[in-house]
This record gives sequence, structure tokens and C-alpha cells, in this order.
Amino acid sequence: MLAYLFLLLAVAVRFLPHPFTFTPVAAALLFWGARRSRRQLWIPVVVLAVSDLLLDKFVYAYPFKWDLVVTWAWYAAIVLLGTEVGKRITPLRVVGASLASSVSFFLLSNFAVWAAYDMYPKDFGGLVTSYTLALPFFRNALEGDLLFTSVMFATPFVLHALNNALSKSDHIAAA
Repeated sequence: MLAYLFLLLAVAVRFLPHPFTFTPVAAALLFWGARRSRRQLWIPVVVLAVSDLLLDKFVYAYPFKWDLVVTWAWYAAIVLLGTEVGKRITPLRVVGASLASSVSFFLLSNFAVWAAYDMYPKDFGGLVTSYTLALPFFRNALEGDLLFTSVMFATPFVLHALNNALSKSDHIAAA
């Protein structure tokens, strides 16, 4: 149930005003992969792809270009990375997956923008410019991914601890 809630949060935040690239998308994908069955791995990819299409069409007025497919492939890869994290959830694995998500999105998305659009010259210097100008967005993404991933993966443990604490206090009160 939490995975669905976090996915809805990730979609909703994208439609609300927020700092660029400071969203719970990577965290929701990692959490989904860690907590849901393999048969359901397609759900967040499709939901986020549809939200991309809606945002591009009605909010940003961007034309459809093939770089979106790169983003959708990244969604699938991050969900699969989440399945690996879910095999043995530790703080180090969660933080590592979050960092890998941030770095991989930065590298892939900026390469795709450089290749798909005429914003930068189609040479090595243009590619470097694409990455350089995206660094402020990378910082937001990194901070958001680490924050949201930590909160999402900690939530089940906190809820479990609260449940245990409340159920023990009920037994004490009944005695």
C-alpha cells in the first residue's frame, strides 16, 4: 500500500510548484521495486510515462521527442535497481541506490537533451556545456533523491516500531 501512496505522491509533486528536479520520483521507483512483486514492476513506469506526456503536452508545451523514451527506460532501470535493494534493505544499499539513480539520470537525460534538441552544438564541447549547465539541477535532484529515498525506506520501519510500541502499551493498560 505504501508503494502506491509514494507513487501517487511522486506524480502529484510533479504537477505542483517545486524546485526543478527536486521530486520523489527516483525514491518512489526504488521503493516500488523493493516492495512490490515483479509482476507489478510495469505500473510505476506506465504511470510516470503518462504523467510525462501530460506534463509535456499541457504544462510545458514541449514537442514529443525520442528523449522521453530514454527517461522511460531509466524509470524501468530504477525499478529494477529497487528489486536488488529489496533483497536486503540496509541504509548503505538504499543510499547507494539513491546516488546511482541521481547520477544515472543526470548522465542519461542530459545526453539525450544534447542529442535530441538543437540547444547545444553537436560536438564534445556542446555535450560538456549540456552537462555543465545542468549541474544546478543535479544538486536539486541529488538532495531530493537522498531525502525522499531515506524517508520512504524508513517509513515502514517507523510504522512497525510505532505499532509495536502502541500494542505493548495497550497490554500494559489492560493489565
